Amino acid sequence: MEDESSMSPNNPFALQADPTVAGCSLFPITSGTTTVAAATTPQWLSSSSFTADLSVINDTVVSLQSRIIKDDDDDEEMRESAPPEASKLSSTSYQILESSESDKGERGYSGKKRKKSKKKRRSENEGGAGEFEPFAYGGRKSGVRAWANSDSKPSKDYYSDSRGDRDNLAFGCLYRMDIGRYKLHDVAKSSGIDFKQHPRLSNWGFLTKGELDADGLDTKLKTSGRYWSAKHSVFEQHRNYKRIRIVASEKHVHLTYDDFIPFLDEDDDSSLVSRASVIVESWEDEVLRKTREFNKMTREHPHNVTVWMDFAEFQDNIASKQPQKGARLQTFEKKISILEKAAELNPEDEDLLLCLLKAYQKRDSADVFIGRWKKVLMKHSGSCKLWREFLRVVEGDFSTFKVSEVRKMYAHAIQALYAASSKRHRQVCPTLELPSPENVDTDLEMGIVDILLNLCRFEWQAGYHELATALLQAEIEYSLFSPPLQLTEQSKKRLFEHFWTGNGARVGEDGALGWCTWLEKEEENRQKLMRDISVKEDEQGGWSGWFVPPSIAKENSPNLEDDGVTDMAAADTEEPKDDMDAKQEEDDTALLRILGIDVDAEANREVHDTNTWVRWSEEESSRDHDQWMPVRDSQYKEVIEEEQEQLSRVILFEDVSDYLFSLSSADARLSLVLQFINFFGGEISHWFCTNSSCWNENIRSLETLPNSILQYLGRVNGSRIFESGSSTLCMESLLHHSETVASTNIMKFLRNAALLCLKVFPRNYKIEEAILIAEEKTVVGINSSQCATMPSRALAKHLLKSDRQDVLLCGVYARREAAYGNIDHARKVFDMALSSISGLPLETQSIAAPLLYLWYSDMELADGLCGESESTQRALHILSCLGSGMVYTPYRSRPSSTQLLRAHQGFKERISTIRSSWTSHNIDESSVSLICSAALFEELTAGWVVGVAVISDALSMVLPERKSRSNQLEFLLNRQMRMLQKHHQQATSSKILQSVSVGLQIYPFNPELFCCLMHLGHLYTTPNKLRRIFDDLFQKKPSVILWLFSLSYELSRGASQHRIHGLFERAVANDRLRTSVLLWRCYISYEICISNFPAARRVFFRAIHACPWSKMLWLDGFHKLHNIVPAKELLDLHEVMRDKELNIRTDIYEILLQDEFNHS
Repeated sequence: MEDESSMSPNNPFALQADPTVAGCSLFPITSGTTTVAAATTPQWLSSSSFTADLSVINDTVVSLQSRIIKDDDDDEEMRESAPPEASKLSSTSYQILESSESDKGERGYSGKKRKKSKKKRRSENEGGAGEFEPFAYGGRKSGVRAWANSDSKPSKDYYSDSRGDRDNLAFGCLYRMDIGRYKLHDVAKSSGIDFKQHPRLSNWGFLTKGELDADGLDTKLKTSGRYWSAKHSVFEQHRNYKRIRIVASEKHVHLTYDDFIPFLDEDDDSSLVSRASVIVESWEDEVLRKTREFNKMTREHPHNVTVWMDFAEFQDNIASKQPQKGARLQTFEKKISILEKAAELNPEDEDLLLCLLKAYQKRDSADVFIGRWKKVLMKHSGSCKLWREFLRVVEGDFSTFKVSEVRKMYAHAIQALYAASSKRHRQVCPTLELPSPENVDTDLEMGIVDILLNLCRFEWQAGYHELATALLQAEIEYSLFSPPLQLTEQSKKRLFEHFWTGNGARVGEDGALGWCTWLEKEEENRQKLMRDISVKEDEQGGWSGWFVPPSIAKENSPNLEDDGVTDMAAADTEEPKDDMDAKQEEDDTALLRILGIDVDAEANREVHDTNTWVRWSEEESSRDHDQWMPVRDSQYKEVIEEEQEQLSRVILFEDVSDYLFSLSSADARLSLVLQFINFFGGEISHWFCTNSSCWNENIRSLETLPNSILQYLGRVNGSRIFESGSSTLCMESLLHHSETVASTNIMKFLRNAALLCLKVFPRNYKIEEAILIAEEKTVVGINSSQCATMPSRALAKHLLKSDRQDVLLCGVYARREAAYGNIDHARKVFDMALSSISGLPLETQSIAAPLLYLWYSDMELADGLCGESESTQRALHILSCLGSGMVYTPYRSRPSSTQLLRAHQGFKERISTIRSSWTSHNIDESSVSLICSAALFEELTAGWVVGVAVISDALSMVLPERKSRSNQLEFLLNRQMRMLQKHHQQATSSKILQSVSVGLQIYPFNPELFCCLMHLGHLYTTPNKLRRIFDDLFQKKPSVILWLFSLSYELSRGASQHRIHGLFERAVANDRLRTSVLLWRCYISYEICISNFPAARRVFFRAIHACPWSKMLWLDGFHKLHNIVPAKELLDLHEVMRDKELNIRTDIYEILLQDEFNHS
């Protein structure tokens, strides 16, 4: 690098002076022109922005090309012909008084010295004005000794500025002409570009020399301002202003999956450099050039969707630089036409269709836009992705939102997707009437399950808890417990209607057996009844002749007179009934008037007290919390007698029949069960990959923080690195975590349902773990960890008695005992399970053994139980038994070195076997558990570096695309991150952060990685760096999880309100995050916490406009904003809730009636 303080072409007005003209203007403008311009300027146009002569700019730019070479040659001749005295004078012309520490107190100077210094500086400036030096333009301060690249060496390496620089106040920073400029050494040679071929670039100094100071221009331009002047802004924004770009010419090669990538020759790099070209073009030229390139590429490769998408995105860049609204609309129409042409050529690409529909949304009205969506879905009825986006659009449109309309769209989606699944099955296997698990589309069935769960979340959040529960009950019964009969779909639904309307217990209720078992028992009872009837007939004797029952004879007799009498009697009985109802209503009205309540007045009276609305919202929330179970038909009469408004709690078969579908694949059926457990608040350990659609939809639809997310946030917020935080706010305080507490009845319901589903998926440890946790919460409530004895011990023993070979259940049971501190009991259970595993079949051993050994060793190493040395030795003993393949024996002493060596070799051989199995796409939990056990063994014996390397080598076996879809590999990556976080003091912080960033590229929604990032960021990075990391991630992959961790970090640091407001606004500006109820509720609570009530009111109205289906969000306006929202607006909100068909369980009349009773 060479230090240089010279010219630069960045400023179009920075021109070099003519050395032949001393003391004259720097621009070749005649004095007469300047005089006339000055004379004709009115007094009211004395501002520099009005008096600037734009012709000066054009003349100077035109004369620039012809003067560059001449100016440089004249400068060189002038320097060579200058006498030594002149050069000496120029090198020492600027001198300042050196200040030292002793001179700091002597600030005063005599008037005589000041005058001498002024004269000296004036004479030096006049004498050096003719030289071509940067300071000759008057742009430098006279107090600076020399330029940064001056040949003269200063006497001191630094100077103490005791008087300050007034230019810093003007420019807001250090004066740029006092800082050394740098350029690449011999750029022309390194780039391989021949600048002599370009007349405009024949002088390389025009490109590389520093920018001339604007203060060095003539008086006409100097008075017009610097950087912010009208001439500069007009010049830079002009579309015909040509800019210089150095472009390396590349040959675009479009490869398909069948092509290969050839190796390049060694001379290719130099040839590419030599083919680099210099382009001088304006913005309009660039638009024309890129448009030609896109047109050519789209003609040559019409099925390359990426080219079409880039072409459409380029239209957005054009529109962003067009000030006229009409021009922007024309460009937007061009973008739509490009996408329409692309969709016509590539009709099956879903991303292209979504981009086109997103463009339609900005232009069309709501009705027209929904119509376009329906046309697209008619052609692509089997696309889960398109249906999911369409349902999100329908839910978020406030103007047309109604619960019943959204419910119909969900029914259409499920029926269309199931029809597409059946059609694909018939195309694959036309001979089979019913789909088999081997020939079914698993991804499509799992997509249907995801949409059904989205419907259940929608119904639950809209207040229809009973309907959401009934939908899940019906689908589980219909798909998992259907009778093994060869029936069509219509016949199956008719048979299921008999079960639904009967008195049999449904899944989750006490005594539930499942649809198939109930049907078998019904058939047995029917046959038994028929046998009893036949026995009675045999006992009565033989045949006694024909006879006609009187009732049948009476029915068959066509007596018209009797019919007329009957009709008249019926009319007579109806009239007294109406009279009785009217009389009863009058009696009720009179009774209310006796109590001081006027029904007519109360119906038309507005509620003026906000406290009444607060009590109404509290009662509504309480009923929502308690009323979630559907009312059975046996209780139908009781409901009618008690209250007519409770009829919505009775779920008929017609309410669920449109959402029923059969599942054939085992993965889809297991996904239904696991999502059912998660829906009702059950805990499942790492049940889905964070990149899956079900995980993202679940997180996006959250209204409160679940325990799983709070645990991740608590691992960071509860550590010591947050003790210095000055903020009293936290995530739990914003959302009132008590709202997420599940009731005991829900946990009992969940336990019963999971026990029934365990018959379909026997020995599934995830379901068994959910059963035990639900039992614990049922027995002792939510805070079950405070008990010394595990509440689910009796249930675990009962399950083990029913299946003694379920060793994974033993492991789950032992882990739950350890969670309550019963380590000795847990060790006995683990020892029993590992000792008996050798007698099981080989397939069971290969699946269960790695998981049991890993769980046992993790339990020993958790929190350093029984001392660090003993727990480590116990874990080594357990892992050495797994690696060496020897029969497990309970721990007695430290394992020998020979046993450790055998275990090391055994792990190595088994990992090589896993490597070959993973190449055939066979990644299961047992193989991942074996790798985790090997890494843990190496960590305890050879060090954490070797343990991390074991996991890294295993992850390198799989391509990133497969990693992003694998739940097991994500678990393996989380294991590696925890190991790195545990040994962060010995590891290099840059390598750990790099590993975390690589993991976030594959799993951008993983809360474990964000937790590790925050922990390491607090220890090794500055807050601003960690914020930049969060900002970069938010620009690439925005998510609710990322926003939660970023907000939690800012709250714990006591960040400024502007920073937190920025986080909220960036989140709600995103199309995906705008529909997150959790985000809006946090935003409202934060504004209330900082006492910014007007802002909280505005955010609330924005929230209900973006998420109109969330009843909890509407009730927040009554709970939290009653002090700032008047009663009239609360009444209007109540009416809008009814118009949007949200389920309101409490009438405001009940609260008024209760108030009347209290006053009386």
